[in-house]
Amino acid sequence: MSGVLPDNGGGDGTTSGAGALGLYVHVPFCAAICGYCNFNRGLLDEDLKPRYVAALTREIDRSGDGSRVDSIFFGGGTPSLLAVGEVARVLDACRDAFDVAPDAEITLEMNPESCRPAAVTALLEAGINRISLGVQSFDDGELARLGRAHTAARARDAFAAVREAGCGNVSLDLMLWLPAQSRAACAGSVDALVALAPDHASLYMLELYPNAPLREEAARRGWSQAPDEDAAAMYLDALSRTDAAGYHQYEISNVARPGRQSRHNLKYWQDGEWLGFGCGAHSTRDGIRRQNVSETVRYVGAVEQGAPVTETDRRLSAEERLGDALFTGLRLAEGIDLGAFERRYGVDVGARYGPDVRRFAAAGWMIEAAGRWRLTRAGMLVSNEILRTFV
Repeated sequence: MSGVLPDNGGGDGTTSGAGALGLYVHVPFCAAICGYCNFNRGLLDEDLKPRYVAALTREIDRSGDGSRVDSIFFGGGTPSLLAVGEVARVLDACRDAFDVAPDAEITLEMNPESCRPAAVTALLEAGINRISLGVQSFDDGELARLGRAHTAARARDAFAAVREAGCGNVSLDLMLWLPAQSRAACAGSVDALVALAPDHASLYMLELYPNAPLREEAARRGWSQAPDEDAAAMYLDALSRTDAAGYHQYEISNVARPGRQSRHNLKYWQDGEWLGFGCGAHSTRDGIRRQNVSETVRYVGAVEQGAPVTETDRRLSAEERLGDALFTGLRLAEGIDLGAFERRYGVDVGARYGPDVRRFAAAGWMIEAAGRWRLTRAGMLVSNEILRTFV
């Protein structure tokens, strides 16, 4: 499938102020390594974890400049493996170093098996106000094939625990097009998600990287992914079901209740700015893109020695910034405003890319209307092919 792009990813869609920063905090530790995951992660090291948290707080402290922040996102890895006190320490560091808005969206990713009711209550008291649960499937056989440590029942219990603790902003991650998954099974997982009524959901098409252990295991066991036409049907059917339940698709892989779009992730898609902390974390600010060293031990050692943790530091050219903004902006269901792009980048994108867009529109993949370009759902299915035109 030429396909729906993977996303890192899934608060309300408002902002506390124009140009406010987002902060991303990377937690690389996992209790087990999933065979499909290609993120920067490793097995939990209880001895290294407190040193890593200390390094995070020091990096945040020395990067702080008092700028306004309206979103903080703890991603990973499995951030819920941190103790509540460790999360609180990092949040305190963020508040000391930056002007964190009172209504900032503060998200923590959590796996169902690491969800404990008392810990969730304490996390909310510490300032977390959005929980993103990595469910991935509501079918126990599929969860086993993925190597997940939880069952469907445990996922439901975790969701209930988060709600009972008082969290009013919960997102669920679900994967589609899993090995040996049928269209009916996929629809069943989507229906199970809808029945829980989360505020937000991310619906990702699974794309296995070339050397993924799950790819090799699937080949050995004969677990094939469904044909492309079935994969497309899974995606479109999932969105039809979330549409019917009152969710709004605002990005290729994300749906939300009104006002519950991920404020933090919108910064990635709306050409915003953010600072990333932790091993392998990325930052984009003032036209400069940075990436921290990826290895956890090396990152901790650098911070402890007072050495730089930045591995790459590059100012983007005007063409790169334009291409990136088009690439990410067209992921949004609302698409892009051509006039806004011309004012910001000084480029008539309609003149430059108009012939390509008209070709995609003729194929039923894009719509050009009212000074905007946007993908149709059919276009979202082949978004890789379309979006590479702009970079």
